[in-house]
Amino acid sequence: MPVLQLALDLMQLNRSIVIAHEAVEGGADWIEVGTPLIKSEGAEAVRTLRREFPGRKIIADTKTMDVGAFEVEIMAKAGADVVTVLGLAEDSTIEEAVMAGRKYGAEIMVDMINVPDRITRAKEVERLGVAYICLHMGIDTQMKGSEPPIDVLRRIVEEVSIPVAVAGGITAENAGLYVEAGATDVIVGGAIIKTGDIRAAAENIKKSMEGAEIRTDLAKKYSEEDLFEAFSRVSTCNISDAFHKQGVMTGIVPQSLAHRQRMVGRALTVQTANGDWAKPVEAIDRAKEGDILVVDVGGGDVAVWGELASCSAMVMGVKGIVIDGAIRDIDDIRDLEFPAFSRTVAPCAGEPKGYGGIGIEVKVGGQRVRTGDWIVGDESGIVVIPKEVAVEVANRALDVHERENRTREEILRGSTLSKVNELSKWEPVS
Repeated sequence: MPVLQLALDLMQLNRSIVIAHEAVEGGADWIEVGTPLIKSEGAEAVRTLRREFPGRKIIADTKTMDVGAFEVEIMAKAGADVVTVLGLAEDSTIEEAVMAGRKYGAEIMVDMINVPDRITRAKEVERLGVAYICLHMGIDTQMKGSEPPIDVLRRIVEEVSIPVAVAGGITAENAGLYVEAGATDVIVGGAIIKTGDIRAAAENIKKSMEGAEIRTDLAKKYSEEDLFEAFSRVSTCNISDAFHKQGVMTGIVPQSLAHRQRMVGRALTVQTANGDWAKPVEAIDRAKEGDILVVDVGGGDVAVWGELASCSAMVMGVKGIVIDGAIRDIDDIRDLEFPAFSRTVAPCAGEPKGYGGIGIEVKVGGQRVRTGDWIVGDESGIVVIPKEVAVEVANRALDVHERENRTREEILRGSTLSKVNELSKWEPVS
């Protein structure tokens, strides 16, 4: 029967222990001391989880690349039943790891992350005496929307006689597919450890592994076609955190946004002069449904947009307006529930002279914006995401959002933000 391996990819040991107990209650079979946890807490994390779970198989995910024997000895003596070595490592490193494992009572799992020819390498490492092969799609690869390697898994299962584990992007929605393809060890991290209800998440994955059909958005990875849905699930704060503070417009604030309302769409850029509302209005006729007009007025203080333009834009399917300049008729625009962001508000409008252009690169709120870039706005502000990295940023923002949900759950149980993140422990050493 395939096993569910819980990957504790956190940096705090105390949090990991609580999560592991709840996951075991939900059906997790094996417990992996994740690479981040080992780097954060060292072999002590393995020792602690060995004491906490004496009857469970403990995996030390060291991802060893060199000195295989030494690292296996350290982890085995700390209580690990299985130690991971990278498939990219030299054959001699893997052989040394296998021999040390035999000496100290640990099995070796080879992680195939980033191996170019995973099928050939799987056959090679089997001959070196390893106990398991792990087909692993890394988190950074998942964030780019890559497809799960189901077909590669089937090929490896056909070519080797040892158990094959699978990791990376596994959720309650797709876990059963990996079991059907031959995986005997299903490794799950984020789809369990980022949830408020750890036990229920583990239960759902076990049900999926047993053939049940489970629907969930948790830990889902999105592709180009699903970006509207993805960005609609996250806040500008989530995006800013995931995008390392890039893309945040400064000085552009919401003028007509309902509480919890979110503006999401692709940019159609407009450049015009102060008070010249011709090009912003003409852009409505060129916009595609779902577009957001992003207007560079150079911070001008005479309005280039109002209620009639907003009404016209809504009829054409435009999802909002962002203006580095002035807007008017705010009360009427609020009644329309049309998302509008601007640098300032003014009652006076200019004349339609027709200067500027549509679809050209502009600078709004200090950020470069091109037609086709993604725009997300909410009560906290505006973020622009370049179209080339939109899939990765969306998936990373969702990861931030889901991890915050777990943190919130721990706070509600009586902890504090400082305690959850062990801030004092991780302050720089002076």
